[in-house]
Amino acid sequence: MRAFEIRAAEKALQGAIQQKIDNLNKPKGSLGRLEELAMQICLIQQSLEPSLAHPCHLLFGGDHGIEREGVSVSPREVTWQQMINFTRGGGGVNMFCRQHGFKLRIVDVGVDYDLSGIDGIINRKIARGTKNFLYEPAMSEAEFDQAIKTGSELVDDCIAEGCKVLCIGEMGIANTSPSSIWMHLFGGIPLEDCIGAGAGLNAPGIRHKFEILSKAVEKYKSNLSPLRSHLSPLTSSFSPLIYFGGFEMIAAIGAMLKAAEKHLVILVDGFIMTACALAAIKLYPAAKDYMIFTHCGDESGHKMMLDMVGAKPLLHLGLRLGEGTGALCAFPIVDSAVRMINEMNNFSNANITKYF
Repeated sequence: MRAFEIRAAEKALQGAIQQKIDNLNKPKGSLGRLEELAMQICLIQQSLEPSLAHPCHLLFGGDHGIEREGVSVSPREVTWQQMINFTRGGGGVNMFCRQHGFKLRIVDVGVDYDLSGIDGIINRKIARGTKNFLYEPAMSEAEFDQAIKTGSELVDDCIAEGCKVLCIGEMGIANTSPSSIWMHLFGGIPLEDCIGAGAGLNAPGIRHKFEILSKAVEKYKSNLSPLRSHLSPLTSSFSPLIYFGGFEMIAAIGAMLKAAEKHLVILVDGFIMTACALAAIKLYPAAKDYMIFTHCGDESGHKMMLDMVGAKPLLHLGLRLGEGTGALCAFPIVDSAVRMINEMNNFSNANITKYF
């Protein structure tokens, strides 16, 4: 994997930013989380006048070998069917992108279907789905590197158009399975507590999912060298990222890392994207400075994973659609924070007595 140059957001402007926020014509601290968001975005962009210009949404699609074990209520063909639906503007992600002015890029990095002739889909296919991690690693190191590179290059394309804020989504049946395993391995949380209904499994289905994932994790751990931690190195052939991940998830990590390197605001969506953010932070802890965690979804364990990274989500709407829809729903709040610091008058200009 190529090295990224990700540094913690510089704090030199913090005093000046706080002074500007406190001098807006409002009681000190009265706009709560909006003030916190404004501070974070100003520090990300190193500016007292932040911008959310040209918002972009990357949606990565990929299939998972573990789907063959019946861990999802949805069959894998739903992945390619939805990818085509997105090109026609018919998905939830399309509606929210239209509503909030995001440019949507639909990217095939590993769908088990030939989408090469479909207008509106960027063909960056690595393979037709990952391998079944119940029996072998999901991908090779070379495929991992290719997925990271793909995510990074797509962010470069967004930046070239003037993008300042990036939202990332995914489409991949069964991708809650690797997300749950990453949560278990990175956080030391019992696997059973990390597994939920995904797209709608019932109680027996959740139990079956737990049994399958338990077997996969046991086999993974049994193959590790006794001298090697399962968390290090994260880009080795026995990394949890390579062994369990999906191409769409690794591409999302690459996009997050590139966006952090280039000081973009990153809107983090639900359970799967939070798992990707967790992995990105494990690789580069400073990447967290550039992330806004937008909502806590209904998938079991999502709140625990947010707690693991010390995130305070903006919304809790019971969402579990994926595609980046929760992050898009939260965008108006982020926009309000930027409008607050850029457009509100201050006490002096408004001829209002500053009483604190």
